[in-house]
Amino acid sequence: MSSVIKVEDLSKQYRLGLVGASTIKEDAQRWWARLRGKEDPFLEIGNENDRTVSDASKFVWSLKDINFDVQQGDVLGVIGRNGAGKSTLLKILSKVTAPTTGSVKVKGRIASLLEVGTGFHPELTGKENIYLNGAILGMRKHEITRKLDEIIAFAGVEKYIDTPVKRYSSGMYVRLAFAVAAHLENEILIIDEVLAVGDAEFQKKCLGKMEDVSKGQGRTVLFVSHNLTAVKSLCNKSIVLENGLLKFSGSVNQSINEYNINLNSLEYLYVFDKTNKYSNEKFEIRKVSVLNKHGNLQTIIDESTEVIIETNCLILDDLNSYHLSFVFKNSENQILFTTHNSHRPLNIGENLVTFTIPANFLNVDIYYISFYLIQNKQHSMLFEEDFMKLNVLQSAKSYGDWMGKEPGFIKTDFDWKMNNFNL
Repeated sequence: MSSVIKVEDLSKQYRLGLVGASTIKEDAQRWWARLRGKEDPFLEIGNENDRTVSDASKFVWSLKDINFDVQQGDVLGVIGRNGAGKSTLLKILSKVTAPTTGSVKVKGRIASLLEVGTGFHPELTGKENIYLNGAILGMRKHEITRKLDEIIAFAGVEKYIDTPVKRYSSGMYVRLAFAVAAHLENEILIIDEVLAVGDAEFQKKCLGKMEDVSKGQGRTVLFVSHNLTAVKSLCNKSIVLENGLLKFSGSVNQSINEYNINLNSLEYLYVFDKTNKYSNEKFEIRKVSVLNKHGNLQTIIDESTEVIIETNCLILDDLNSYHLSFVFKNSENQILFTTHNSHRPLNIGENLVTFTIPANFLNVDIYYISFYLIQNKQHSMLFEEDFMKLNVLQSAKSYGDWMGKEPGFIKTDFDWKMNNFNL
């Protein structure tokens, strides 16, 4: 299978606070250098694109030395935090902007859906914008006419198709824009985080259409999304961008794992400081770890993951009993449950204490854990609030299934039985 996109040493530098060069002469020199295949003569050393850090440099690398290739029929997921360089990469691939250094080789026509309503004119009707957008994407009028009814039906905006799009909601905008991009006969489809605007029904239709485009028609899709479930369900490969750098390229599961390691850092391992707060003549609390069923540090958790919480502590007091208590709160600061080992006190000496949260118990959410060490079931000797965070993601789902969070604080997995009696 041949490569349809090949990216080599791709970089993009921006000068902060200014648009363009300071003089026409500089612009002309840049153009002449680019025409001869030379480097920009006004390039300066720039910093890594970390938007959270302030520095004196006026230049920043939005992308730096990116290399990857995409095969025909691939669905490539592009994931990363906000500001990682995802949209800049897609704009370069779509020829909206030019790279500073490096090259992009594309085999085939590209249809891009980078922003809601890109290429739409607000004063034109929905139908007129289908023809306008199709022409921008390189399609001939007769090709658009042949698919017009199919595009309108997919978008589900028949009632408003002769209404100026300035009166459309953002959801209607993105429905129509996606329908145009997905139904025109381009070999490569680029989609940037626009499905988040749509409702559940629209998400199902879009994901099903992208599956058909990639697998049924052999076309190539580049898909940027923060919905990791959609990426896991739809894509067969993925890349991870961080501060403009390519951190990982490979399988979807490994990419998501790498992304979560970068995102969560050591949130799943908490080592207590050896101060009087955590260590005295009676006890020493050393660390709390989130492990998987194999005993390794857990770096990615989804709904179907079994989670093991392990506490390493030392008890030196033989006159009192001690037990541990963990309190779980959701992202809205609501206490969901408390679990403790009060039925079995900690032993004298070193203790490795674990408890297991079963798979399909925690709903999709961010959970904050507070930690207590209780003496004689009465006195709190140690309290550490929200010291650890669990980010529970959605598990992979079938094409067309609802990708959103199910309602409720916890995720139930009851044992359902059914008897069927034929009439």
